[in-house]
Amino acid sequence: MIIDLPDTTVSQVAKQLVKVREDGGAVALGRVLTLVIAARNGVAEAAIDAANDASREHPMRVIVLTVSDGPAHLDAQIRVGGDAGASEVVVLHAYGEAASNEESLVTGLLLPDAPVVAWWPEEAPTEPAASPLGRIAQRRITDAATTPDVRDRLALLGRTHAPGDTDLAWTRLTYWREQLAAVLDQPPYEEVTAVEVRGASASPSTALLAGWLQMALDVPVRWSYEDPEEWQEGIKSVRLTRASGDILLERPVPGTAVLTQPGQPDHELHLPRRTLRECLAEELRRLDPDVLYGRVITEGWDQLSAPETPGVRTPAAAAPTSEPEA
Repeated sequence: MIIDLPDTTVSQVAKQLVKVREDGGAVALGRVLTLVIAARNGVAEAAIDAANDASREHPMRVIVLTVSDGPAHLDAQIRVGGDAGASEVVVLHAYGEAASNEESLVTGLLLPDAPVVAWWPEEAPTEPAASPLGRIAQRRITDAATTPDVRDRLALLGRTHAPGDTDLAWTRLTYWREQLAAVLDQPPYEEVTAVEVRGASASPSTALLAGWLQMALDVPVRWSYEDPEEWQEGIKSVRLTRASGDILLERPVPGTAVLTQPGQPDHELHLPRRTLRECLAEELRRLDPDVLYGRVITEGWDQLSAPETPGVRTPAAAAPTSEPEA
């Protein structure tokens, strides 16, 4: 069921939500959190679809806020039932001066006594924790992969990081981290002496994986970007060097990886790029700060050497004194 509320107010939207519940169309019982999505019109529906899918694991209220130029007014839409998965979706489209105070637009619609998660599917604030929506949220989700220069964005995320911040570029690494940890947890238990990571130049996950491995193994990590004509997206390979030989986890084609180890036959593994729904659902499973991500985006990124690609700036150079818009 979809209810349109043109030229309305937040108070009227809240009253309509109560009416919907009283009429039996939806209930707030069982909702575990409020997800606030700040998105432009072009990506709002994709974000709503991902949130609806994730709501089957995390029943929640979803508030979507988009802003546009024009005469000041607020249009709203309420979606419940089959149009909202296991959530209730409130879409707010604010125009002109009506969008000047984002916090006040959503505060009156938050579930009482429930955690708040803020998500920017594309353009994120320079400092998410200090933004109007970030101040009311326990968790703040960004996505460095949607920015034009991922190195500048990672440097900025490191400088402005606050407990509760996370990025979907980190979440996309879960399968890689699990597989590499499983390999190193098997004999022979030899020290890793060198690491090499390769991936696409548009993939911030490549740098985050290199930073994590450098922190976890306490060895220098070489990392490089692939030729865009040969490799289009994500991480391509990780090589771990030990005395008995190299361990190579390589994804030659999207979705499939090959694990090569000394003295063992090659193993073909299912290693797909994670969907937006999977990444969002994982982030909603924890509402406490991700301490490991915080260390990787700050300490790990600062310690990481420059990628071995001609003309690519070092992490230090990617952190100018003026804060870039990534």
